[in-house]
Amino acid sequence: MSPRLFLHVLSVETRKLMSYRVEFWLNTAVGFLAQFGAIYFLWKAMFAESEHSIIGGYSFDEMLLYYVSAILLTKLVRGRERESALSQEIYEGSYTRYIIYPTSFFRYKYAQHLGALAPASVQVMVFGAAAAVAIGPRTLETISMTSVAMTMVIVAIANLLHFVMKAPVEGVAFWADNVWSLDVMLRFIIGILGGAMLPLDLYPTWAQELLVWLPFQYITYFPVRVLVGEVGGIDFAIGVAIALFWTAVFAGVVRIVWKRGDLQYTGVGI
Repeated sequence: MSPRLFLHVLSVETRKLMSYRVEFWLNTAVGFLAQFGAIYFLWKAMFAESEHSIIGGYSFDEMLLYYVSAILLTKLVRGRERESALSQEIYEGSYTRYIIYPTSFFRYKYAQHLGALAPASVQVMVFGAAAAVAIGPRTLETISMTSVAMTMVIVAIANLLHFVMKAPVEGVAFWADNVWSLDVMLRFIIGILGGAMLPLDLYPTWAQELLVWLPFQYITYFPVRVLVGEVGGIDFAIGVAIALFWTAVFAGVVRIVWKRGDLQYTGVGI
């Protein structure tokens, strides 16, 4: 796919999403407030019950900062998954057109994925600013322009990593009538091992040492740590290298799954 076509597909998807501006903002606002409210009251109760001002190395404000960062950065990493659902193309039989088109199916779908993600970047900045006011400026002192720039790099890599991590699961649609349960299972695994549900600092030491070498923490936990200034240059380079390694691994798995899946595809849909 040429860069010009890639940008055109991205632009079309962005404009399509912004055609429904009220729904676009309302759904995100309600979702963010629901998540933030649940986290706020849950950890408020846990800190009160424990009678400690620090839990797992986090104060209450720092815990809020972690979860707000996790929610917003995960939104950038995962994007609007339904906009680029690969399995849906197989089930509907519309995958046929990509076989005929003189372009890469995955490049086309990734362009759609990024196009749906572009407006979400604006939402992240708006809700991030609102959350910063609510949490307080003192908690944000560790965030710098350098950490923000580094975060942008690792989020871009994490976005591609998450895309190729999901693709083999979506590819099971060549053989199975429904991949929804597998998708939910993968989301749960990424959430619990990637730090979206719980900071990995609260895990046993042996688990933290193991998760450093697995791909999951580079979806949420590592980008959050980079943002709040807890990752230095060498550790950042190592993290980027590990994330790129797993991206290449899953890209290889995608290639194998799709090559075999193409032999099973009939093009009739269900």
